[in-house]
Amino acid sequence: MISTLAEFFDRDIKKVAEEISSYKTEENLWVINGAISNSAGNLALHLIGNLNHFIGATLGHSGYIRQRDLEFSQKNIPMNQLLADLEKTAGVVATTFSKLPESSLTENFPLEKHGKIVTTEHMLLHLLAHLSYHLGQINYHRRLIDL
Repeated sequence: MISTLAEFFDRDIKKVAEEISSYKTEENLWVINGAISNSAGNLALHLIGNLNHFIGATLGHSGYIRQRDLEFSQKNIPMNQLLADLEKTAGVVATTFSKLPESSLTENFPLEKHGKIVTTEHMLLHLLAHLSYHLGQINYHRRLIDL
């Protein structure tokens, strides 16, 4: 199961990078319009922070310190920096999964999820769904904004 999760996380992080690199202009990464309240750039920053916090720091003891507010308030980060951070995040996730024993999946995740104790497997499936959800938002953002 861990190798399957590792494969899916890697696939979707790479798809986020592919979407980000597909924008015609860097400025369009940061556009919000009407009911679209999060830019693709901010969604990418959010995913980078989320994965580095919950997988890298919490399970992999990477030492990452999350600054969640900045994930939504920072703007105009260069595309090449976002892509480098996504690549680094993919590496952190892969390294963490490579050291995670299968037996850890049935153990309690070290942090509560919305005030509830869940297993590591539950949390990792939640994080994968979260990644995929925001990947879809980025894809739609690009197709709506980056005409």
